Amino acid sequence: MTPEEILLGLASVLVLGVTAQWLAWRFDLPSILFLLFFGFIVGPITGFLDPDELFGDLLLPLVSLSVGVILFEGGLTLKIDEVRAVRRVVRHLLSIGVVVTIIGVAAASYLILQLDLELSLLLGAILSVTGPTVIGPLLRQVRPNAQVASILRWEGIIIDPIGAIAAVLVFEAVFATDVSHAATETILTLVRAVAIGSIFGVVGAAIIMVLIIRHWLPEYLENPVSLMMVVGAFALSNVLQEESGLLTTTVMGIVLANQKRVKITNIASFKEEIGILLISGLFILLASRLQISNLEQIIDLRHLAFLAVIMLIVRPAGVFLSTIGSNLTRNERLFIAWLAPRGIVAAAVSSVFAFELTHIDHAQAENLVPVTFLVIIGTVAIYGLTAAPFAKLLKISHENPQGVLIVGGHFWAQMIAEVLHQQGFPVLIVDTNYAHISQSRMRGLRTYYGSALSERILNDIDLEGIGRLMALTSNDEVNSLAAMRFAEIFGHENVYQLRPAQRENAREENVSDELAGRVLFSGTQIHTDYTRRFISGAVIKATQFTDTFAMTDFRDLYGYTALPLFLIKPDGRLLIATDHFQLNPEAGDTLISLIDPIEEAEPLEDSA
Repeated sequence: MTPEEILLGLASVLVLGVTAQWLAWRFDLPSILFLLFFGFIVGPITGFLDPDELFGDLLLPLVSLSVGVILFEGGLTLKIDEVRAVRRVVRHLLSIGVVVTIIGVAAASYLILQLDLELSLLLGAILSVTGPTVIGPLLRQVRPNAQVASILRWEGIIIDPIGAIAAVLVFEAVFATDVSHAATETILTLVRAVAIGSIFGVVGAAIIMVLIIRHWLPEYLENPVSLMMVVGAFALSNVLQEESGLLTTTVMGIVLANQKRVKITNIASFKEEIGILLISGLFILLASRLQISNLEQIIDLRHLAFLAVIMLIVRPAGVFLSTIGSNLTRNERLFIAWLAPRGIVAAAVSSVFAFELTHIDHAQAENLVPVTFLVIIGTVAIYGLTAAPFAKLLKISHENPQGVLIVGGHFWAQMIAEVLHQQGFPVLIVDTNYAHISQSRMRGLRTYYGSALSERILNDIDLEGIGRLMALTSNDEVNSLAAMRFAEIFGHENVYQLRPAQRENAREENVSDELAGRVLFSGTQIHTDYTRRFISGAVIKATQFTDTFAMTDFRDLYGYTALPLFLIKPDGRLLIATDHFQLNPEAGDTLISLIDPIEEAEPLEDSA
């Protein structure tokens, strides 16, 4: 290839990858579907991109290294505290569930696809992994209860290195040239992989912590050095034992996420951004390696029956055996059984082993990658389209949650939160000021100490029952960015912020109109106006409207300065006042308003 062709190929991977991510965000669909579509277009269909010619022998090492970084980012999202209550279920899914999946997939591929037994077992090990890069977005979209979300998140990340190591063990056992020593070698491989992965993971995390704690790194080098450590630990682990690097990077992420001595917010944010680019590039590269003949051979009834068996028999069997005796409800078990999309790890591992099988001239080596991609496409498409309605049907997610996430925990935000809490609505206050958090907790309110703009917040907080955001801080930019951040979760119609203050330069008035939420309460008052009213003695009151008490009576009682904030309907819906949506109470409604103090009239002097 000429330098110009190489440059064009590299640029196309980046451009198509980011474009696919944007389209996925725009149409609220799994990004993998767009990534695979672009990969098929530029690869087998048009022949524009040939990854093997573009990267040569570097391709598979780059794929493995990228997956290692992706799993490190996934490990950074895992909090041990959130899994304590369901650790038994997670442990069983990672043991019993994996064994059931390997055996079930192997049996289906042997009987339905007529692959030989050795290749069927290897395929079972590869497809035992789920896709954390798919699970995360689906959980944010579906928002199941905290228990189910924790189980699926932990399974989706931890199972990847387990599945990769299982594939190595199967490969060495069933394709061993010396059968007499196969069992011994397999056991030694397992011990080496677990030992090397665990030790290198803990040591790598410890080195990063020491460098930061002792201030041996300037802040601008924390992210590059942490990436260096991840890459170095992964490479060294893999040199000592094949595929142990995935366990190493996962352990590094988990250790860093659960230690209390250093802040890793910047590292987590940096790794998530890199992870998006890596996932985008990997899927396009791996999909473009397929041939037209590969795609044609998987589009038939046999392969569709194979996919159906995996989704409708194998996965449910593994989940139900793993959850026997747990406190999960039947509906929670059904939902977990229905959600097991495959992702980048399955695609990468299948590509690596297909290369190994080709080297030993295995007759059916060319079937491994196409079948894996069939399962990836099928599970992502079907789970992505059905997970949300299925969760609503099972009633493990709220169809129209009425709770409120409040960004900003100052004194009058606490007053608003307390009134909503007293009316029975779930409320969560987010603030970076610990004094505000402490005061809110003393009022009996749920809190999160951290930034609403943090990438970690969606993994750290429980949004069960919460469907709106109100940004009440004194910082207009933070309010707008928080509205933008959570519009992806709650929808643009359910994010609200205070009206930004006017500035001398009109061009700097706001972050961006399209990034801002709906303007709360009054179209004319800003944060300082509300603060002034509360300091002057304004209070928040809940008023019940009846057939004999209407809005005119309310105005006669409290005056026209009273500002309606919320309206609670008899069916439990919470309506929020905005500059373009005024509240009109009816009999049976409860109006929550900001009431200014009523000046007492001076007593009349006795004229006698």
